[in-house]
Amino acid sequence: MQNETGAESSIEPRESMDYDIVIVGAGPAGLACAIRLKQVAGDSLSVCVVEKGSSVGAHILSGAVLEPRALHELIPDAREKGAPLGTPATSDRMLLLTPRRAFRLPTPPQMNNHGNFIVSLGLLTRWMGEQAESLGVEIYPGFAATEVLYDADGAVCGVATGDMGRDWNGQPTSSFARGMELRARQTVFAEGCHGSLSLQVIQKFDLRRGRSPQTHGIGIKEIWEISPDRHRPGSILHTLGWPLDRETYGGAFLYHYGQNLVSVGFVVGLDYRNPFLSPFDEMQRFKTHPAIRTFFENGRRISYGARALVEGGFQSLPELVFPGGVLIGDTAGFLNVPKIKGIHTAMKSGMLAAEAIAGHLAAGQDRAPCTTYPDSLKKSWIWPELRAARNIRPGFRAGLWAGLANAGLETLTGGRTPWTLPNHADHTSLRKAADSKPIAYPKPDGVLTFDKMSSVYLSNTNHTEDQPCHLILKDPSVPVARNLPDYDEPAQRYCPAGVYEIVTDDSGAPRFQINAQNCVHCKTCDIKDPARNIVWTPPQGGEGPDYQGM
Repeated sequence: MQNETGAESSIEPRESMDYDIVIVGAGPAGLACAIRLKQVAGDSLSVCVVEKGSSVGAHILSGAVLEPRALHELIPDAREKGAPLGTPATSDRMLLLTPRRAFRLPTPPQMNNHGNFIVSLGLLTRWMGEQAESLGVEIYPGFAATEVLYDADGAVCGVATGDMGRDWNGQPTSSFARGMELRARQTVFAEGCHGSLSLQVIQKFDLRRGRSPQTHGIGIKEIWEISPDRHRPGSILHTLGWPLDRETYGGAFLYHYGQNLVSVGFVVGLDYRNPFLSPFDEMQRFKTHPAIRTFFENGRRISYGARALVEGGFQSLPELVFPGGVLIGDTAGFLNVPKIKGIHTAMKSGMLAAEAIAGHLAAGQDRAPCTTYPDSLKKSWIWPELRAARNIRPGFRAGLWAGLANAGLETLTGGRTPWTLPNHADHTSLRKAADSKPIAYPKPDGVLTFDKMSSVYLSNTNHTEDQPCHLILKDPSVPVARNLPDYDEPAQRYCPAGVYEIVTDDSGAPRFQINAQNCVHCKTCDIKDPARNIVWTPPQGGEGPDYQGM
């Protein structure tokens, strides 16, 4: 047999374990699915959750304002059981920023956060993991699912976790440990945005046939501890406009919660056109605005992270079922972009999938497609919520003002306009560098604004250097031969962790360098690369960022 690098190997076969249901990903969707399965079926179904982060919540990053509807449906006494619901939302503001001024805008009704909570999604998922385990769910953090398994009929029959202890060339080292096969009657993919195995399943079963392409944003987040006199517990602020230009979709948020904590985030739509744009540096520049910087005076930054998020909405949802499995949560694309919320929809999709799968297996259907799951989705509150929001995000492709006008129309009509705007793949949107204006970003001051390397340090990211590179180039010549002359190689700017660089070799020729140890698993490279030449794959299980309270 051969390993991933093509080198001959005589490695022993993998051991296997059998379950009724295997869930890939211990985020809110996967854990809600696991909990509901046990609530419905008890010990009659065995449930396993595999998580690539070192612990439940280690790779979770979100704003996050929680609409608690799905949580209360899943665990009605969640508060009594100690759910970390954080800080109740008390006020909403929206500002339109120009370079020096801020103008108050009416808060869209979708962004009314009365009854919601500002939370740490990492802490919430850890608590959900504890609830799942108390019901008998087996959770295995630190094990990255790297391969989809298929039976003789071509149906998904589980996943395999990656080998540990291979060197840079893919050869086993003294610490080598073979991965495990986790076999299942139904496999639930809950990997979050742009899941690596989910993408393979979507392609194999052609689940996007007749759908719009999925679109994405990149969210960059910091947590600050600020002065008590500047802290407004429960205050929610959203902005749009500066520092982004009017053709680029995006905006920022500041959420005041906890003990003098502020969650500050910046989102840039990955359909941006200027190859010189750096989402990380736009976020740093945002904090310097006169209406924003005062929040951070005498404060200190304590956490950093970045993550891609799904923005395609209703028209980009793929087929959700296939032989042997289902897609749930952000891996399918249930984020409500106008609300800037997806936790509640992710959880609800997991709950509906659980109920459908339990009945499906009880009827002896096993690996037949679980068609009752999409049927139940269409009868739930998820479907009208996402359908009503379907045209707001794609409307901003025409620019800020046209996007706002379209959003107003969609809001006034409750999303009942008779058309559905299409989405376009993010990697197709870049203009050539020769037709674009370079952006001069100010040098970070180390107090309010920072560089990428000091930021990655705060994400607690760690990768063993002597392992196969998990960022794979389909064609190693493309970055220098095509992307550099055409787009000034945008990977060196769209990556928020300094993974990609253009350096010169001894002869003075440009060379594309991958610093894989810096990767925070945002997956932007796999989405935005104009040649679709970069493939993100999971590194060794348990590696990557270790977010604390993000």
